[in-house]
Amino acid sequence: MNQKLVYIASAGIVSPLGSGLAQTEAALRANSSAIGPLEIFPLLQGPPLPVGQVRELDSGPMPPRAHRLARQAAQMALADCPSPPDAIILGCTTGGILTTEQLLREGERNRDAYRWHGLFSLAEDIAALCGCTGPALTVSTACSSGAVAIALALNLLRGGRMRSILAGGVDSLSRLTYFGFHSLQLVDRNGCRPLDAARQGLAVAEGAGMLLLTTERPPRPLAALLGAGLSCDAHHPTAPHPEGQGARAAMMAALEDASLAPEAIDYINLHGTGTPDNDLAEARAIVSLFSPPPPLSSIKGATGHSLAAAGAIEAVISCLAVSRSLVPGTVGCRQPDPAFGFTPQRTCAEQPVATVLSNSFGFGGNNGCLVIGGPESKPPRRPVEQKEFLAIHGSACLSGAGSLAATLAQLHLGLPVAGQMAQDTLANQLPAKLIRRIKRLARLTLLLAGEAQADTVEKEPPAAIFMGTGWGALSETWDFLQRLTDSAEQFPSPIDFVGSVHNSPAGQAAMLFNAASANVTASGGDYSFEQALLAAQTLLPESGQSALLIGADEGHPEFSPLLDPSITAENLADGGGALYVDRQGKQARCLTRLSFYGRGGGDDLPERLIAALGGAAAIRSRTAAVLAGIPTAGRAEGDRQLARFFDLIGTPLPVCRYRDFTGEFASASAVAAVMAAAFIEAGSVPGGLVGSGDITLRPGDRLLVLGTGQCLTAMEFFRP
Repeated sequence: MNQKLVYIASAGIVSPLGSGLAQTEAALRANSSAIGPLEIFPLLQGPPLPVGQVRELDSGPMPPRAHRLARQAAQMALADCPSPPDAIILGCTTGGILTTEQLLREGERNRDAYRWHGLFSLAEDIAALCGCTGPALTVSTACSSGAVAIALALNLLRGGRMRSILAGGVDSLSRLTYFGFHSLQLVDRNGCRPLDAARQGLAVAEGAGMLLLTTERPPRPLAALLGAGLSCDAHHPTAPHPEGQGARAAMMAALEDASLAPEAIDYINLHGTGTPDNDLAEARAIVSLFSPPPPLSSIKGATGHSLAAAGAIEAVISCLAVSRSLVPGTVGCRQPDPAFGFTPQRTCAEQPVATVLSNSFGFGGNNGCLVIGGPESKPPRRPVEQKEFLAIHGSACLSGAGSLAATLAQLHLGLPVAGQMAQDTLANQLPAKLIRRIKRLARLTLLLAGEAQADTVEKEPPAAIFMGTGWGALSETWDFLQRLTDSAEQFPSPIDFVGSVHNSPAGQAAMLFNAASANVTASGGDYSFEQALLAAQTLLPESGQSALLIGADEGHPEFSPLLDPSITAENLADGGGALYVDRQGKQARCLTRLSFYGRGGGDDLPERLIAALGGAAAIRSRTAAVLAGIPTAGRAEGDRQLARFFDLIGTPLPVCRYRDFTGEFASASAVAAVMAAAFIEAGSVPGGLVGSGDITLRPGDRLLVLGTGQCLTAMEFFRP
């Protein structure tokens, strides 16, 4: 059976070029550039650098600028949507950091003021505004985030459980990114000149792009999303592979996914940032795959580089290329670099475009490519993949008690493992050359990745990495902002900037194993690991690939109590868990799947959960125990949901409130997942965790890991 055609029903776009499709098209046809001196926040030193900033934006201090950008684009995309989408998937790299920066400078200690900081707050905000009760997912893969979010949406729709998804990307300008890219010497003081022989760097920008995707043909579809491809360079924290190997792999995967040959592409929307290395690597990848290349261009000389929003904004512009028969020009390119082997389109041209390949590449070598065509395009000629479960072959966890063996030993005694592994202990377990330039979260991630891979029988390196982190690299973010303030904005730290992006730890893991397939970081607050599991469950191929599924967060003495309402200075904890997974169930120790992800706090959430698990009778017959994640800040709601769940199935089940043992941190559910897998393999659940004697697991028994609160999630663990 062929895959369903996924239609782009509508789109919303807010960029420096303007707001909406009409303004954007007019600016593209006029070969306009919207890059100019920074205005949205004051500088303490020197003249402002050129940036791409949105002029027409609703005013007001709250919500933060990024949230207002997202709202404006989402309202456009959903203007004619008769019902809420089944899910929201946004790519983002900085969340509400612009507001956080100002709060920190003012010395604000009220944690409620920081409620907009998290990346996940944007997807949750859009979901709440449009009434979406399904998953609100956040992808953070640096500058490819928007494209990766759209790729994830495409594959979820093909699976058949959802009919419509709002997907896209958003980022606002901030001091973190403005000074961060400048510290890396990647900013062109003369503006952005993509593909030009004299190019010197990018222009940091902001914006939002949104696509309403559906498997049901709308009355007037804008375009169709034909395919997507993901890869990872696994080469360097910031620089691309010099020959563009990862870029080429992502483009090939996107073409294969769309069932198209290279010669079927009519236009390539280049990533084209204007940095010397990135443009050259992309050009080499293009020339190696296309002979000769079709018309191609980069729009970043017009818009600037809007980071997580770039892939989504350029997906919208790719829709314009198809629906309006235009090829955008490469504004800023005066003398094309002769080293490329092709000449980019320099001014906007009007010509028929049936298919577009749109490229997005990010820090850590995170690559995402999309293929967009007309609404009359043929569906890809590829079978629909059916399996939902992942097979677990190895595991690892870190807690205040130590690594997996020490953590399980303490849990078997019914004792808590909350706390933090000492920095020296953590450092001593990793090679010095591996951790020289990274801080706590990346070190936790590398240790988890190495131990999970070593726990497998074959000890083969994974091909892909899927990671969940609620708050990202807090140490690098805090240290970057502190140094920026303390030096009166003169000496930003390039090392801390590189490490501050949420996907940096997963990128480090990819380099450790040369994992060159998908590399996806999700950031969903207390449900980050569940979001990573959903991404792995959706994107991992049926055969031929293994992956590391990781969840980790660090406890930071300054940031954590401000950002996470469940954390205080007195209960600071951190850690995480990792699972080595593939689709080969026969050789597995345990199988797992995310069976339900609902949100919105509605009274019907427990009912929907029970339906997703097969009904009350099925739950009673095969669920041996429940591991319930109830964050301190959401205890009242979590207790209510759990009580309602038991009322509906007609019987109480043994319950382990696992955060009482793991401590409070966003990725505690990753530790709970490792616990559940270990108990399934051992054949029993320690009685000290559920307030009874040990529970012997029979063949067919399942363990249920529930996430409660604002969302209600369910991960199932069972024997092969």
